[in-house]
Amino acid sequence: MAKQATARHILVNTEKLAKKIQKEINNKEISFEKAAKKFSKCPSGKKGGELGMFKKGDMVKEFDDVVFSKDLNKIHGPVKTQFGFHLIEITGRI
Repeated sequence: MAKQATARHILVNTEKLAKKIQKEINNKEISFEKAAKKFSKCPSGKKGGELGMFKKGDMVKEFDDVVFSKDLNKIHGPVKTQFGFHLIEITGRI
């Protein structure tokens, strides 16, 4: 059976903006959820960046590589894909 994960992300156009948002989240100036609603250009931003449960292979390779190998409950990125720059928080894996 394919691995599955839950994650949330923030998608923006520039690496500079992604790093700025990541710093603000790390400094507790803004929550991940509020940052996603404010900055993310992905429709998931309206839900605080929540992507729900997905299988390995459902997302683009660069995204999958992070989600299925990095630590849970930490913000990873910026991760560059064809869509832009992502900040990714992996919330679960089964």
